[in-house]
Amino acid sequence: MEKKNLDWSNMGFSYIVTDKRYVANYKDGKWGEGVMTSDSNVVINECAGILQYCQECFEGLKAYTTVDGSIVTFRPDMNAERMMDSAAWLEMPQFPKERFLEAIDLVVSENAAWVPPYGSGATLYIRPYMFASGPVIGVKPADEYQFRMFCTPVGPYFKGGARPLTICVSDFDRAAPHGSGHIKAGLNYAMSLHANIIAHSNGFDENMFLDPATRTYVEETGGANFLFVTKDGEIVTPKSNSILPSITRRSLVYVAEHYLGLKVTQRPVKFAELPDFVECGLCGTAAVISPVGKVVAHDQEICFASGMEEMGPITKKLYDTLTGIQMGTIEAPEGWIRKIL
Repeated sequence: MEKKNLDWSNMGFSYIVTDKRYVANYKDGKWGEGVMTSDSNVVINECAGILQYCQECFEGLKAYTTVDGSIVTFRPDMNAERMMDSAAWLEMPQFPKERFLEAIDLVVSENAAWVPPYGSGATLYIRPYMFASGPVIGVKPADEYQFRMFCTPVGPYFKGGARPLTICVSDFDRAAPHGSGHIKAGLNYAMSLHANIIAHSNGFDENMFLDPATRTYVEETGGANFLFVTKDGEIVTPKSNSILPSITRRSLVYVAEHYLGLKVTQRPVKFAELPDFVECGLCGTAAVISPVGKVVAHDQEICFASGMEEMGPITKKLYDTLTGIQMGTIEAPEGWIRKIL
């Protein structure tokens, strides 16, 4: 199979229309048979629930070309389960796990020419999403929904790759206590856009959101979970009911414990503790793990001893091990890799 003629090594993280995508509709209390289509446009009623009351959830995962030339995905079962959890919280019908995995196989297989080659630094990003397509004018869940999945080749999420980031503590809240912060819904990301634009206009790469109740505990960036390293080499990740359960973060925790033999603690992390850590990273599907060099809170600057110029040693070991598992150069735990081609 011949690959598309693209400059794989210099791709940005942006949308490129590929050949095929998957579509399934929910009507009369059941999901219809899914189909593949070349039409990248979505046509819905002007009163569709997604437009009126933002009933929508989504996922993000990647397909990779491994060292032996295989095309694989990384832990897609966890994306299926997380999307089911998001749908249930939003009073949407759950898309069955097995059908989700079958859709991934179809989308990747029929877009195989768009999967970047091994060693290019690029990957095929897969975006499953579901929205209320049926008309609804009263405040209530819709009766009809559409599940779709498309893919697009992408380069690194942050320009410049794994350079240390400078982030600021946001004056805004990402999610309300007991709210929707733990699900992957578009509404949560919409709430972070204003804060992100302000951060970028002030020269920062990202925001650090604190807990909305007391504004004393670290939560996440809105697009990634935090991971810290102590002077003794212990991994610490923030714990909160309003943090999205990142699949990448959970995978890195497993790698730290079982591959690198590191101690890992998941607990609430006070912002006041940050000067005690020597490394900080942002972890998520898009970036895997990006080092943070500095956190700024108005007139306070916190610089991490390892990571101001390059990725800290522990963060780098985590990154190298997880990407090695994804790319097939390191043996994966059972069930982590789903081979498609």
